[in-house]
Amino acid sequence: MSFILETITSTLFGENCYVLAMPERTDCLVVDPGLEPGRILAFLEERRLAPAAILNTHGHCDHIAGNGALKQRFPEAPIVIGHGDAIKLTDAHENLSADFGVPIVSPAADRLVAEDERVDYAGFSLRVREIPGHSIGHVVFVWDAVSPVVVLGGDVLFAGSVGRTDLRGGSFKQLAAGIREKLFTLPDDTRVLPGHGPATTVGREKKYNPFVGEAARHRE
Repeated sequence: MSFILETITSTLFGENCYVLAMPERTDCLVVDPGLEPGRILAFLEERRLAPAAILNTHGHCDHIAGNGALKQRFPEAPIVIGHGDAIKLTDAHENLSADFGVPIVSPAADRLVAEDERVDYAGFSLRVREIPGHSIGHVVFVWDAVSPVVVLGGDVLFAGSVGRTDLRGGSFKQLAAGIREKLFTLPDDTRVLPGHGPATTVGREKKYNPFVGEAARHRE
């Protein structure tokens, strides 16, 4: 199945915002709008797209900083986030921006999601999987109606790495268990679109990831 996928990477923290749309449709998904919302809005205007939803994999500041600008321009687009991270949207201490001396807040969530819920917007049907460890309420969105499967993964699994677990609410044990139980059970050709860095596949990370792959298993 063909679809439009645009990656807009913010300069400061290298956070990936994803815009997904079906051909011939004018609505789209915006996932984790980061610190340069002007670039996201310019792309939407250029393509004449309007977000049907703003999806946040988690509530850290670099993944929610653009929520306000998008919500102001598209007030009907709901902000969707895992129930465990909802507080981070409106609390600069919880979303870590206060730690950098530049408090950032977002409009409150319009919808809170939990394990195995379906998120249906703009022609996409995404399955919610809760994978805490980087953030206590972190979720990933799995588009399992397409082959290869696509995971909008936030800061869970990276190419050759995993999300930090030394932040408030972090747990490597939880993160590793979630990756192995909920991502590594997907087909090897599953595309993982992470919150930072290049895309990867489940098969590649199962084999080579030094934190949760085969080599890590041998060290445990």
